[in-house]
Amino acid sequence: MIINRLFKQTKVFRYPLIVGSLTAMVLGCGQQPIANEGQVEFWTMQLQPKFTPYFEGINESFEAANEEASILWVDVPWDAMESRILTAVSANNAPDVVNLNPDFASQLASRNAWLNLAEEIPEEVRGEYLSKIWEANQIEICPTENDCTTSTFGIPWYLTTTVSVYNKDLLQQAGVENPPTNFEELAQVAQRVKDETGKYAFFVTFVPTDSNEVLNSLVQMGVTLLDGEGKAAFNTPEGERAFSYWVEMYQRGLLPPEVFTQGHRHGVELYQAGESAILGTGAEFLNTIATNAPTIYEQSAVAPQITGETGKRSVSVMNLVIPRSSRNPEKAINYALYVTNSENQLNFAQEANVLPSHTSAIASYIENLEQESEQNTLFEARKISAMQLESAEVLIPPSPNINQLKRIVYENLQSAMLGEKTVQQALNDAQAEWDSM
Repeated sequence: MIINRLFKQTKVFRYPLIVGSLTAMVLGCGQQPIANEGQVEFWTMQLQPKFTPYFEGINESFEAANEEASILWVDVPWDAMESRILTAVSANNAPDVVNLNPDFASQLASRNAWLNLAEEIPEEVRGEYLSKIWEANQIEICPTENDCTTSTFGIPWYLTTTVSVYNKDLLQQAGVENPPTNFEELAQVAQRVKDETGKYAFFVTFVPTDSNEVLNSLVQMGVTLLDGEGKAAFNTPEGERAFSYWVEMYQRGLLPPEVFTQGHRHGVELYQAGESAILGTGAEFLNTIATNAPTIYEQSAVAPQITGETGKRSVSVMNLVIPRSSRNPEKAINYALYVTNSENQLNFAQEANVLPSHTSAIASYIENLEQESEQNTLFEARKISAMQLESAEVLIPPSPNINQLKRIVYENLQSAMLGEKTVQQALNDAQAEWDSM
């Protein structure tokens, strides 16, 4: 079913200034004197200079519609954002709007660093965003054992879903007619590619500080990572089967040895060099492949994201959060809603080859794709990526210690892959370490 038939077209909502509880809260926070009462400081992650004209345009239009507001846009290098925002929050000198992903934002949400936007944004506005994506920005905060509340810490912005980019020539050399659709087929294709070409079918990283791809794969194979109380729920028959899958893939020589030391970028490099047959990546990376390896790009086609028996597909989310220490919370929320409204999300998604999280924007995005006459690999990747939103979800639950969970799982899985532990011992040790935190 075409996804835009599932979404209701929503009318344009003119966001009023959101006041009330925010004002009272700010007055009681003991903040430092406000240097510029109308200024909203907005931090993004590595979007300059490519998107400088885009943000200059929307900032100017927001300022024109809000005479007392001015936007100070600060673009932060990707690998510096976490340390800089931690420092700013600790010093009570945070910006007003910050671009983060749910994994990291949830860590500070558990410390009550962000506004609870469910209390500040009207329900009819919240309902304009994809429901599963909105829920990915929610976390349960428990100041005491019997006092828990659900906090919404972010406004969804742009999304990406992984597609499978595959080298048609390599698969043909291996006698493979169609790309794999699930992990069982992936193992079969990996063996054929290795036997017939001596190359690898794909690369996936087990570096704890890098991609979530392996953790996502466990959920796609039917594993529940955490239970309702945040305890380990992966030490199950499903967990044993999922761990065993990766252990067997490595021990059969179907994964490159550098999966323990290299990140996702290495997988891109292998694919561009013609040394691997399949790459799981976002549609936006097709332009990079076309630039860096035009011959490989010409041999490439795209297919939906590989999944497990659950049929689940993952989606990555970028959101906007509002620190509690914001000196202009009302204007900050209104600016964040402006950046993420239907029109602006659609424009940014088309410019950046990403997906919007606003229901009417994604409907328009797909409608525009269907009307495009140019049919090429990038076009197909964008279309597949968008259509996957119908079933895609954030597979890793928001948790203040989610990076620790990934480290524990990856390290114990590595030990089993290297034969240092049995699969069951790796699961037992991972469960014990997580539950003791």
